[in-house]
Amino acid sequence: MAKTKDKLYDTSDTMRPYVDRALHDDALHDNVKEAFNAAREVYAELIGNRNLTATAMRAASDKDIQENLRRAVDELRTAANRIQGKEDHGARNTMLLLVGITVGILFNPMTGPQTRQWLMDKVMGESSDDYSYTPPPATNGGASTTASTADAAADKASKPA
Repeated sequence: MAKTKDKLYDTSDTMRPYVDRALHDDALHDNVKEAFNAAREVYAELIGNRNLTATAMRAASDKDIQENLRRAVDELRTAANRIQGKEDHGARNTMLLLVGITVGILFNPMTGPQTRQWLMDKVMGESSDDYSYTPPPATNGGASTTASTADAAADKASKPA
């Protein structure tokens, strides 16, 4: 007997957020009302003194009926998502896609340097060389050159042979 009570309490705890949303969410109420109204319009247009074949032909060919059915399904889908607590992530996904494309363009080995230079010219102005970046000199085998080695190389180059 205790297992049945525990299952019931567990079920009521998991259902509580759904019931709260169904009772207190005004947007959910609006979605359900719109879906009901759209379905009622479809029903009123389809059902009359027609037989099943005529009703099916009208539903397949009448654009207004199809639009009302589509609206009813969309409203019910929105209501179901709201009651389940699902959120729309369209704006977030669009932003992530744009950031990904931008990063891909800026760090593309073929076009990245020219694109970054063009962007820097647009942002900083064409005559701005104050913020130019010069890469460090390449080193041989990972060995770093010291100031004395650089001075010795400069002295050797300046002496006449």
